[in-house]
Amino acid sequence: MAACRAQPPTSEQAWLEAAQTFIQETLCPADKKPNNQLTRSVIDCVNETWLSQGENQDLTLPLSYSFVSVQSLKTHQRLPCCSHLSWSGNAYQAWTRGAGPGGRVLPREQLILLGTLVDLLGDSEQECRSGCLYVRDNTGTLDCELIDLDLSWLGHLFLFPSWSYLPSTKRNSLGEGHLELWGTPVPVFPLAVSPGPLMPIPVLYPGKASYLLRYRKKCKIKELNLAGKLVHLSALLITQNKRYFIMTLGELAQAGSQVSVIVQIPAQMVWHRVLRPGRAYVLTELQVTKVRDHHSCIWTTIPSSTLMPLRPGYVQELELDIAFSQADLKPQPLPTSSKDSRGQEGLVRGSKVLHYLGTVTEVLHESAGLYILDGQLILCLAYQKIHGLRRVIRPGVCLELRDVHLLQAVGGGTTKPVLALCLHGTVRLQGFSCLKPETLPSYKVYGASLYEQLVWKCQLGLPLYLWATKSLEELVCKLCPHVLRCHQFLKHSSPGKPSLGLQLLAPSWDVLIPPGNPIRHAHSEILEEPHTCPLQKYTPLQTPYSFPTILALAEEGHHRAWATFDPKALLPLPEATHLTSCQLNRRLAWSWLCLPSCVFQPAQVLLGVLVASSHRGLLELRDLRGSLPCIPLTESSQSLIDPKLIGCLVRVEKFQLVVEREVMSNFPSWEEMGMASFIQKKQTRVYIQFYLPDALILPVPRPTFGSDPSQTASSCPEGPHLGQSRLFLLSHKEALMKRNFCLLPGDSSQPAKPTLSFHVSGTWLCGTQRKEGSGWSPPESLAIENKDQKVFLIFLGASVRWFPFLYPNQVYRLVAPGPSQTPVFETECSSGTSHRPLELADCVSCLTVQEEWTLELGSSQDVPDVLEVPRALPESSLAHLLSDNSPNSLVSFSAEILSRILCDPPLALRRIKPGNAEAIKTGVKLTVALEMDDCDYPPHLDIYIEDPQLLPQIGLLPGARVLFSQLEKRISRSNIVYCCFRSSTSVQVLSFPTETKASAPLPHIHLAQLVQDDRPPFQATASCHIVCVLSLQILWVCAHCTSICPQGKCSRQDPSCPSQRAVSQANIRLLVEDSTAEATVICRNHHVATALGLSPSEWSSILEHARGPGRVALQLTGPGSQTESASRTHDPLTLLLRTLCASPLVLRPVELSFALERRPTDITPREPSRLQQFQCGELPLLTRVNPRLRLVCLSLQEPELHKPPDAAAASSS
Repeated sequence: MAACRAQPPTSEQAWLEAAQTFIQETLCPADKKPNNQLTRSVIDCVNETWLSQGENQDLTLPLSYSFVSVQSLKTHQRLPCCSHLSWSGNAYQAWTRGAGPGGRVLPREQLILLGTLVDLLGDSEQECRSGCLYVRDNTGTLDCELIDLDLSWLGHLFLFPSWSYLPSTKRNSLGEGHLELWGTPVPVFPLAVSPGPLMPIPVLYPGKASYLLRYRKKCKIKELNLAGKLVHLSALLITQNKRYFIMTLGELAQAGSQVSVIVQIPAQMVWHRVLRPGRAYVLTELQVTKVRDHHSCIWTTIPSSTLMPLRPGYVQELELDIAFSQADLKPQPLPTSSKDSRGQEGLVRGSKVLHYLGTVTEVLHESAGLYILDGQLILCLAYQKIHGLRRVIRPGVCLELRDVHLLQAVGGGTTKPVLALCLHGTVRLQGFSCLKPETLPSYKVYGASLYEQLVWKCQLGLPLYLWATKSLEELVCKLCPHVLRCHQFLKHSSPGKPSLGLQLLAPSWDVLIPPGNPIRHAHSEILEEPHTCPLQKYTPLQTPYSFPTILALAEEGHHRAWATFDPKALLPLPEATHLTSCQLNRRLAWSWLCLPSCVFQPAQVLLGVLVASSHRGLLELRDLRGSLPCIPLTESSQSLIDPKLIGCLVRVEKFQLVVEREVMSNFPSWEEMGMASFIQKKQTRVYIQFYLPDALILPVPRPTFGSDPSQTASSCPEGPHLGQSRLFLLSHKEALMKRNFCLLPGDSSQPAKPTLSFHVSGTWLCGTQRKEGSGWSPPESLAIENKDQKVFLIFLGASVRWFPFLYPNQVYRLVAPGPSQTPVFETECSSGTSHRPLELADCVSCLTVQEEWTLELGSSQDVPDVLEVPRALPESSLAHLLSDNSPNSLVSFSAEILSRILCDPPLALRRIKPGNAEAIKTGVKLTVALEMDDCDYPPHLDIYIEDPQLLPQIGLLPGARVLFSQLEKRISRSNIVYCCFRSSTSVQVLSFPTETKASAPLPHIHLAQLVQDDRPPFQATASCHIVCVLSLQILWVCAHCTSICPQGKCSRQDPSCPSQRAVSQANIRLLVEDSTAEATVICRNHHVATALGLSPSEWSSILEHARGPGRVALQLTGPGSQTESASRTHDPLTLLLRTLCASPLVLRPVELSFALERRPTDITPREPSRLQQFQCGELPLLTRVNPRLRLVCLSLQEPELHKPPDAAAASSS
């Protein structure tokens, strides 16, 4: 404050001279001579006030104080301060202690402030008065707040003994701060005392005045004076730039008739500061007027009307020449609401109207008008347009609320009761705060006009308004200030310029806002009885949704993934009990969890900026807290994304949060699966999947934060102003992986290392085009018109970000910004790539895409009329895919992923040095169902991803449909066709796994169809009969090394086997037939018990008896043959099993679900039919017999017994 005033003089004479100079310059009228009487009066007033504190009897003048002008405060005072001329040091200390511990008390400055108290901002009387108060001197005018005002003070010069000054807190604001006048101002000159009227004023009281309104045509009274007790005072309202308020007067003695008066004369707006409910007043020269949106007339003031307190002897009741009956003077009965709310009983609640006096303890949201009272209640001022008072409200301010609505349990995330003021209620300032204003975040300061729109234009009820305020706060914290500035985001909507904040909230308002919501009418809300307003009735709100940060969503997915991770649930117990340790841990190594948006409560809305990562070649949704990879699809079977979406704001309500879990464990056996100590390492990969038709995409007015420098051009709608471009048709895109590049001349200082990159090949469709305004010039002519202009493009470094936008058979425009004199698309390859492969591929040019180059999706008008343009390779046919021709060829097909497991890396990678063991990546095995048009039953194929330089692929989930391009076809040593990822491979996700996928039932067939059909189903169901048991084997093997375990102990004499666990394994081979063909079926593990017709307890008993020898095996050669047993012939268990295998309990009809033992991808030549002789009586018959089918049991069930019609009728009767 040193800059605000000069140093105070050290002697009385110097102080008096400084005071005289200040008074003449600041307080005397500019066009008049120096006024010595004014100087003496001011000094006497200051002296008297200074001595009133009782501690300064030695000093008659406040030498430590200096005078301050209004302009000096506005110009130099940047920090809040206070000055108390009449307070002693002890009084100030007691005042500061009222702030409580840790309170930031206003610093005390030794300043003397004088000025004229006015209600007019300028000097002209014609200027509109708004009801505000000002302190004025010759240097300027300053807003002020005063707790208790007397109309006689206006226009007089005062000394303000206690005051505080608060400069404007809004950033970049033109506000000049305001004064808070604590004590009663001290007049420099004595105020004239009004002697009162010479004769009593004739008045009417509310009862007769109300009667005159009803019968105004009969009475014909133009003006009257009204007296009564103020029972209600509305808020100061602004409608169509006109200010007004309504006051209601009642009878003096008891409750009775009431009459309302509307005050709308600008010079009378200051009355609103004077009026106090419960006091009696006299209003003169009132007339009758008709107000808008109200069915009745009302009394109103005119410019000559006056307001005065009602004093005894000043008034007398006016006698009218009208006979009043008692019924005329009785108040009108209040109408009752005719609405039937029984249907809403239990849903709609009513608020309570009350008076409340409390202290503000916290500012929740200044722009939204939300505060905390007494630490327990929320105060909402949004339903009144209160602007001037909000600058005063801060912790420590005391407020009186009259006719305020109390709403409890409003919901929407609000737990405290809420006090809310409608237009019918008023808020009065009862005490200022001794604390400095808090430094509020930007989102709590800006956006007042936007929050007004929520209440007055969008007509939000209080529960929905509180939720919308909280949601906007979440959005600001996610996006500001890096995506855009806070004041831009919270800007109110205007025609043609919708608010970004409202656009993000509005999609769900049609459901949340009840239909037929009434429009607010100010006059009706204040005057009508019974009282109706938006706060009278409310429905508790269930939180519709929230906007979590990307980081919070990722953490939620991570938490739920491991909270639901249960090895016993991933591996059902009947199956897990027979797995060895290696099999068990491999099955648990990878799993995934899909969280659709509907599982979150409350619902979560995904919001972020779409950016392209140059580090991973993925699309990401990003906000201030973090980012997540995402896979957006335009529609089913199409993943083409326009690069212009980079930098746009994406809002998604329907999405899938995918969490892939990878676990490194060493469970000894299934019995320890519940023990978390055997999990050595675990990690997750979290990403998001959604369809663009389910998303709201909004452009952001400025480049996004955290993106690569070259992304800014693509995010700007107008694009570069200078540059050149060229169209090309993409024919193939290779995998994104780390590749080796030759060092260029001059780069020998850096060692060569693999660089993340990818390649595309395509065809130039036309020559180079130059930028012309907002479009492109005609293309330049090609060097060789009739030759295919094949091109090889290399993307590395920052240009890797374009990987998710490039797909075969699409036309793109490659744009190079900058001066267009030098051609950039005709230069030779300079990327370190050898020219020989390019020559073999017949590519005329090879380009390395630079960081600043951008990519655009070609439009239909851009594509020239080219007749013969080589397209991408078509998908491979099933015959070509499942043939033994052309192994190691490249194939393409679309398929649905059935399963995904981790597998061991290739042997070559496992032979690397132990020091690089951490570099070994586990391979991935996908089992897919091929999608072929000419195949009713899609064959299954295995795909391996083993190259360690390939980045982890996202979206390859069971149930997803994927287009695989340029896979390497291989044939195993057992003649099984499978495929492998190579550097040429690209993947395109066509559709996501369905959230609720019902497994299709297996087809029911005859066994002969498996021989007759060219492409029989790989899995099916058949009704057949078990003819005989061919073999049975029960083993107890070591869970670690799979050696036989007699007596439950590993038979391997090797200390390197640490396992002490043994697991049981069993298999049985059956011969079945269904009268069309016969087949051998192998059943394993728990299916053996079903085949033998044993209960779980009986099967467990047999397994325990087999634990002793460790191995029990029976071999039968066919029906009627003798059993060949590898076990002891007379062993009780062997005799039991031999008897059981020949009993009708086993040899019975069954419903068999099976899979072919010969896989559809097995290209081994089929075994031909053979001649076999049969004996039919005495005649030998020679015929050709097909080889027996070999099946694998998936499940065995007992056939349903169908009752004959007679038996069914008898049972029903």
